[in-house]
Amino acid sequence: MRTEAIPLADFERLSDAGRQTRRLRVLAGAGCVVAACLSLVVALRTHPTTTAFVPKGTNGVVVLDVSASISDETYTEIAATLERLASSHGRYGLVLFSDTAYQALPPGTPATELRAFERFFVVPRQTTPGSIPLPSNNPWSSQFSAGTRISTGLRLALDVVRDRRVDRPSVVLVSDLDDDAEDIEALTSAALAYRKLGIPLRVVGLNPSQEDARLVKRLLAQPGDLRPASASDDGRARLQATSPALLVVLALVAAATLAVLLVLTARLRWAEA
Repeated sequence: MRTEAIPLADFERLSDAGRQTRRLRVLAGAGCVVAACLSLVVALRTHPTTTAFVPKGTNGVVVLDVSASISDETYTEIAATLERLASSHGRYGLVLFSDTAYQALPPGTPATELRAFERFFVVPRQTTPGSIPLPSNNPWSSQFSAGTRISTGLRLALDVVRDRRVDRPSVVLVSDLDDDAEDIEALTSAALAYRKLGIPLRVVGLNPSQEDARLVKRLLAQPGDLRPASASDDGRARLQATSPALLVVLALVAAATLAVLLVLTARLRWAEA
């Protein structure tokens, strides 16, 4: 059976529209592919910030060593650790200690409040040759003695958890672990109390000596619960904090591209003249 072609006066116009539609589809498809690839890259580089120091789903209390044994070299690591915690979108309490301890922030405080303490550990950049920049004077230097009794910080955190009946608590100790020799027995007792109560205790070591690190590891439930601090955590925390927002933006770009594609490339329909 022979098929006869039907002449169409607007053939050229339809051909131009078809070519334009194909170009739009190619560009829109390429845009979606690029957005999807970027989303994949961001997703692979994103790590859960709320589980960096505490188990997921727990309410953390940070126990921070501000004793005289903390050197200027470790201040950057403390600032980076506090920044990473502050960027986690979680909630934390804060206990400061040296030979004694006091509660600086109650449990459940938004993590961003930790930045008020981070600033005291930021070491200024060196501007004068030969001079060593020092961190700002902190408000607790005159309130604590030079001694270090880690047990006081851990005991106070435990008391706070009990008094406030914190649900699913966990504790993060940030210290150089240079504990007073007379505090070892009390520290051991405090660590055993955490294990008995099933409260996760994790430690961020600020350049601890090998001897101090070995002692603390023996007191923890798992050796991996002791991890070193890193000044590079600061940049990673900012990446983690911004990654979810970037993923949302990329998803919106892909959705908008598809919407435009559907509008501009709607199928042709016959209509009576």
